[in-house]
Amino acid sequence: MKSKTLARLASALVAGAASLTLLAPPAQAVTSTTYEADTIKYTNAERTKRSLGKVASNSCVDRYAERQAAAMAKAKRMYHQSLQPILSECRLSAVGENVAVGYTSGSSVVKAWMGSSGHRANILNSRYTRIGVGAVKGTDGRWYVAQVFGRGR
Repeated sequence: MKSKTLARLASALVAGAASLTLLAPPAQAVTSTTYEADTIKYTNAERTKRSLGKVASNSCVDRYAERQAAAMAKAKRMYHQSLQPILSECRLSAVGENVAVGYTSGSSVVKAWMGSSGHRANILNSRYTRIGVGAVKGTDGRWYVAQVFGRGR
């Protein structure tokens, strides 16, 4: 009798645990869109902490960032693009770029850039008012990221 009661109790606990598992929310998959939005969000958070104005997403600058991220992913290596075409095409008076590979989220890539003097200088440059971010997951499973900053003429 005692073993039957224990068996029922064990079955009830297992069933209860299984139902709790089903109620757990699924893990949020990182997409290019969420990666890019988070990169802008955390970039602006760093600027705000220092009383700098936020940078606003700009379609022209964004197009160059996305192209660069895709090109790096295809080549499976990180490198900077020529910034001169961005100056003229997007009608900017100043432009800067940060690139990275291998970081799994927008927050982690911004944290890494903030630990590097040159990248940090771009993020905290008060002249920059525009931003574009491209993030592409390569066939090698790594994220390739380009962050382009600009200031209008």
